[in-house]
Amino acid sequence: MKSTFPLDLSYAQHLDQQDELIPFRRRFVTDDSDLIYLDGNSLGRLPLATRHLMQQTIDDAWGRRLIRSWNEGWFTLPERIGGKIARLLGAQPDEVVVADSTSVNLFKLALAALEAQPERHKIITDDLNFPSDLYVLQSISRLRAGSYVQVVASSDGIHGPVAALAEAIDGDTALVVLSHTTFKSSFVYDMTAVTQLAHQSGAIMLWDLSHSAGSVFINLNEANVDLAVGCTYKYLNGGPGAPAFLYVRRNWQDKLNNPIAGWMGQHRPFDFGLDYAPEPDLRRFLSGTPPILSLAAIEAGVDLLLEAGMDNIRAKSVQQSEYLIDLWRQLLAPIGFRLNSPSDSEQRGSHISLGHEEGWRINLALIDQHILPDFRRPDNIRLGITPLYTTYEDLWTAVTHLRTIVTQKQYQSYSQTAHTVT
Repeated sequence: MKSTFPLDLSYAQHLDQQDELIPFRRRFVTDDSDLIYLDGNSLGRLPLATRHLMQQTIDDAWGRRLIRSWNEGWFTLPERIGGKIARLLGAQPDEVVVADSTSVNLFKLALAALEAQPERHKIITDDLNFPSDLYVLQSISRLRAGSYVQVVASSDGIHGPVAALAEAIDGDTALVVLSHTTFKSSFVYDMTAVTQLAHQSGAIMLWDLSHSAGSVFINLNEANVDLAVGCTYKYLNGGPGAPAFLYVRRNWQDKLNNPIAGWMGQHRPFDFGLDYAPEPDLRRFLSGTPPILSLAAIEAGVDLLLEAGMDNIRAKSVQQSEYLIDLWRQLLAPIGFRLNSPSDSEQRGSHISLGHEEGWRINLALIDQHILPDFRRPDNIRLGITPLYTTYEDLWTAVTHLRTIVTQKQYQSYSQTAHTVT
């Protein structure tokens, strides 16, 4: 029997007073002090340091130094920030670079992996993966004759189908592509175990870390991971649409070819040679000119995570998610809310999905009460825990409002029509 937390507000406030990470909250923009923000798993808050950094980049680097700034740090910015992100991922500094979007990086690495194994044809993923990843893989299969995508189904829509994946991976499998933390349920795969499954059949393993980077423990080197991609605008707090990152293990860097060859990946690009000769290292996976302003904006958020330490961040995330699940068990389960995330913290990321048959309208009512989660069909209200600024009082308040919205049937005044962005 799990222990239960007290249900009163004063206990939540007590937990906040004991929280060693609470000072980091003041280092984010929280001008809307009445807003309870539980959507950092979709878009992280703005670090205060980013304002200063962007003003400096605009006024000094662009405004005064102009083109000279390329030789004063801009040209190597993708590797320098990538090297910092690598410290959050258990990778070497020369194995991570910032470039393009997650989808573009996935396309580049997945197609490169397939072309390195022309005798193999199968790409394996699961139905918990982010749909955009599936679209990219389906596109690649159309471009490469004979290749096809096999989607392995989860038995419950919550937990990854590890046994079924093991059965599906065989000698014709070129590539296994999975989200480390799944976007709906927050299920976290055992990275080492699944990577070993792929390697046992000679397949290459590619992880999407978009819902993991900055929220759960990752050690790409220890898990012997081949390739990975991920975004920077969620737990890394890099800003809306911020450039993504890609990881290529050292021993793969000179074996894989970037299918979107561009001058930033060219050896000696300012020789302007007419024939493409890729860089021997990770830079070969760069393509076009990087968007300097949005690239520079990533650094302040990464620095905050490094300062706080992933050990501390993950420990708080687990404690807060356990607290939230206990509040669900005591206050929300009796009125029809389902836990659509794993109950085991070792298999769970940093967001909690709660299901309800009136989930969409409950979500709308919650937003109108200045509590901002997000919604994923068919019935998931996702409550994102971002330990650098989410408080226990935030979680207590959100749960008590959810209970009131349902018990008083406040959701009935809202439309079933979905918004474009949920």
